[in-house]
Amino acid sequence: MLLLAAVFFGLAAPVTAASPSPVPQTSPAPAHSEYVEVTAKGLHEEAGTVPAMVTVIGGDEAGARNADDLRAALAGVAGADVAPGGDGGPASSVPEFWGLKEFDAFLLVVDGVPWGGAFNPALSTLSVEDLDHVEVLRGPAPVMYGATSFVGVVHVVHRAPSDRAREARLSLGSYGSGRGDVALPFRWGGFESRVAADVTRQGFRDDRTAFDRFHGRWRNARFLGSGRFGFDVDVHVVNQDPASPHVREGLALSDVTPLDANYNPEGARLDDRRFTGTLRYDRPVGGAGWSTIASISHGRQEIFRGFLSEVASPVAPARGIRGKVDLSDVYFDTHLAWSRASRWKVVAGVDHLHGEGNAIGGAFDYVADITGSRVPQLGIPAVPDDDQVEDRREFTGLYGFVAYEPAARLRLEGGLRLNRTMEEREDPRGKAAGVSRPDDPGERTDTRLSGTIAAQWTAWSRGPESLRLFADYRSAFKPAAFDFGIGEGEVESEEGLLAPETANIYEAGARTRLAGGRLELEASGFWMDFKNLVLATTINGVPARRNSGQNRFQGLEVEAKWRTREHLYARAAYGLHDARFRDSVQLFDGVPTQLAGKRLEMSAHHTAGAALAWAPEKGLVASADIQYVGSRFLDKRNTALADGYAEISAGLGWRVGHLELRVDGRNLTDRRPPVSESELGDAQYYRLPSRRVDGSVRARW
Repeated sequence: MLLLAAVFFGLAAPVTAASPSPVPQTSPAPAHSEYVEVTAKGLHEEAGTVPAMVTVIGGDEAGARNADDLRAALAGVAGADVAPGGDGGPASSVPEFWGLKEFDAFLLVVDGVPWGGAFNPALSTLSVEDLDHVEVLRGPAPVMYGATSFVGVVHVVHRAPSDRAREARLSLGSYGSGRGDVALPFRWGGFESRVAADVTRQGFRDDRTAFDRFHGRWRNARFLGSGRFGFDVDVHVVNQDPASPHVREGLALSDVTPLDANYNPEGARLDDRRFTGTLRYDRPVGGAGWSTIASISHGRQEIFRGFLSEVASPVAPARGIRGKVDLSDVYFDTHLAWSRASRWKVVAGVDHLHGEGNAIGGAFDYVADITGSRVPQLGIPAVPDDDQVEDRREFTGLYGFVAYEPAARLRLEGGLRLNRTMEEREDPRGKAAGVSRPDDPGERTDTRLSGTIAAQWTAWSRGPESLRLFADYRSAFKPAAFDFGIGEGEVESEEGLLAPETANIYEAGARTRLAGGRLELEASGFWMDFKNLVLATTINGVPARRNSGQNRFQGLEVEAKWRTREHLYARAAYGLHDARFRDSVQLFDGVPTQLAGKRLEMSAHHTAGAALAWAPEKGLVASADIQYVGSRFLDKRNTALADGYAEISAGLGWRVGHLELRVDGRNLTDRRPPVSESELGDAQYYRLPSRRVDGSVRARW
């Protein structure tokens, strides 16, 4: 009872919550309002009421730019840089927020469900087709989702079953690429239903790098008793032929290894299978709304790939990985929301996230032609059975928050969450590497609080125009990330498993609407003290992870959105980030080195972007966007500096009747800078993919 009292009377939180269950309707659903933000608190309110930096990208805007992946969808979002590819394969990506480029430091949510569960975001199986909107919250969501993220939350919301729009598209592009997708509504057994499916073949300049993907989604909703019941089924099949990262020698990327050289053995693959089933139920209870969501997911990945161990001519030693990974997730959340009072709004609930993973496999050695002209011929070996990792995670939280308006211009919010996390791991690899371990290193339980307080003051308001100032404090923690990449080790803490990551975040900013509400400006500054950030390292040449000590992230982000005409979308953004080690001793060639004051690798001081789209119902359609990433160090010791770069993309087309014909080009300048660092290949980096041109025809009715 004391805990519940503390939760109910703590001050509020800008946190990400599950999206509401879809509502059956007998008429077409209204167009999505880009001002309405539904995932920050568990309350249906405008994004402008959230005392934190939040960006909403509507599906119409993303469609006007023909965005077909997360990088394109988030063009023009302040401080966000989504590097395509990475260790997850060419269908995956490595997002950056607040100057931290780690694929596991942010939370990915799809239709209210953590996508990847208690482990890492399942980016290779993310679809932005049939999109309603995307919401981007900077910083963690320490109340509703608890121990799952630090630098950002990305929530991808697809169209509801009640949406009556019909679409079909066919596209062909560079390097043998092609795509077909369709989205159709229908009714059955009292359910409003919507099915969306897409098939993709994406090729690259290296003819040994590609991916094939099938995705199907079936969403359903109907009235049931006094509430609304819904269920979703989501299936992904992704077959990837992985690329090779480019090796760094000393201060720069090697000239010995050619651009787009692929050192993977013949038959290399990263094949993903993922199934997700979700149930939802909403109903009124007394003066509150009760929402429940339950989801179960199972995924399997088959791995056969390799990385250069060192640069040597004419043949170089390489290290291969062969294995299989099975991941299962269960997510459950139920909460009550009281939102009818004019001055008070309260949410209280409980959730649980279960994750279980099993990996079998091992590493092997081979050699590769340094020019990449001859494919290593090994055959596809059987999965080794002498190496196995089993990991189980349980994240449980009791949470609540309050929003209170003591005056018309002032809003106070706050939230508190009691977290209990447990992890059990059996890892024979640590024993084989000779790492000293306590008597019981494979289990760790943590119980601690996380939460936030925030305030927003409306300094000026006149009709649709306003100026609002906000500030918030957030305290978050997260169990150490663990990747099931076969052959990866871990440097344990004294307790056995790596220590949890913790962060204290301070943010303050302002948002304004001018020119009759057509111009929106938002700016925020942040300060985050981060402890025990998990970074990639090596143990005797084997990829591993370890806690990095103390780090500090600080910066400023500015974003503008302009709508002068109904079908004109314009965005511009700038981010200034300073991500540095504060107290971190790392081993380099066996020598302990203090990194205090050094910038984190791959973190640019300056990022900027702009996106423009013109998309009337008939006639000419056009879009263009530019994304700039400043210079950044490729290594932790800050000796290898990579120049900044800009990527330019554009599209042009024509709409007549129900049809749209268009041509889109990505990376039109064909620049190939390093955009992300491999955590499996030592001192190796993935480059921006080469220029790509796609032609498409789309039908809407």
